[in-house]
Amino acid sequence: MKNKTVKFDLENKLVLHLYVSGMSPKSIEAIENIKKLCKEYLHDPFELIITDLYKNPEAAVEHQIIFSPSLIKTSPPPKKLLIGTFKDAEKVIKGLGIPIN
Repeated sequence: MKNKTVKFDLENKLVLHLYVSGMSPKSIEAIENIKKLCKEYLHDPFELIITDLYKNPEAAVEHQIIFSPSLIKTSPPPKKLLIGTFKDAEKVIKGLGIPIN
């Protein structure tokens, strides 16, 4: 899967929301893994939003987050949700339904 990337147009911009709980080891690992995945496999336009549920607990209720770390792809449809530290980039990309060329 190395050297394969995906591009989105402005209409179908990829939007990922990562929800973490403070700076726990699993939260730190999830942040590092998602940033690495984005750098290696995604090209602009995409948006990665990281929300700390300790600092913003209402986000958990608003977005129905039960487990942390959680990663949600909100755009383009369909919406997808993954839970964990996202160590395996190939599984994350496949789980989110992101087409890689």
